[in-house]
Amino acid sequence: MHTQAASNPTTNLFSLPMYDLHRADTVALGGVLKELFAARGIIATHVWPQPDLLTHWQEDTLLLSQTCGYPLVTQLDKVQTVGCFHYQAPGCEGIGYCSFLVTREEESRKTLEDFRGQRAVCNAIESQSGYNALRKMVAALSDGERFFAAVEFSGSHRQSLVALRQDRADIAAIDCVTWALVQRHQPDLLEGLTIIGQSPLTPGLPLITSASTSATKLALLRESLQQLVSDAQYQHVCAAALIGGFAAVTRDDYALLLEWRDDAAKHGVVSL
Repeated sequence: MHTQAASNPTTNLFSLPMYDLHRADTVALGGVLKELFAARGIIATHVWPQPDLLTHWQEDTLLLSQTCGYPLVTQLDKVQTVGCFHYQAPGCEGIGYCSFLVTREEESRKTLEDFRGQRAVCNAIESQSGYNALRKMVAALSDGERFFAAVEFSGSHRQSLVALRQDRADIAAIDCVTWALVQRHQPDLLEGLTIIGQSPLTPGLPLITSASTSATKLALLRESLQQLVSDAQYQHVCAAALIGGFAAVTRDDYALLLEWRDDAAKHGVVSL
């Protein structure tokens, strides 16, 4: 019998904004989570918070959401970490994931070094997979000079793929889970594109909750997420979202992302 936790639907908001490439799958996953929370006495409301995710992630009413690891360690100092999904996609291992270096198939350039002086496109400056990972890789090749001739910010990984296909940029770092989901649902976006490398692994996108969430409720959230990935009845919902497991994580697990940023700065690369 589960411990009952006093709840109010206006104070238990949850969202799944980061890999929402196929809305029906996100809705289905949200519906299962809502049932799992309710079984533990937590009446929650699934919300769609774009475009102001940073404000949403810092709301006192936040029960659960998924953010990017880089904002977690640079801007979200008050939130609590809940855990991290294990994704079943090429480039993932346990809670780890990577970025793929993507360019056009017609390009003669085959390594990151070959793109010195070329055009990069990134989804956002606060992105681990699209920016911080690429910055780390560029820093390893840096001689103190600016590496790319130009950097465009597209607003999303999918828009970065569009920029590559339209020859507005030459290379991008793309979240490997996003790549797998696009391959499944929008394969036309990948036509003419190819992967030439990948970043080292880092912990994947963290699930977070408000600083005001009690230890009891946090434990119930983790219990719900563990049941999600363990029970056979939810396997099809997880498979649609490429989710293969779940593990509790702490903020310390994401310190590596700051190490990447600081190591790049030591090489003279503060920005791309």
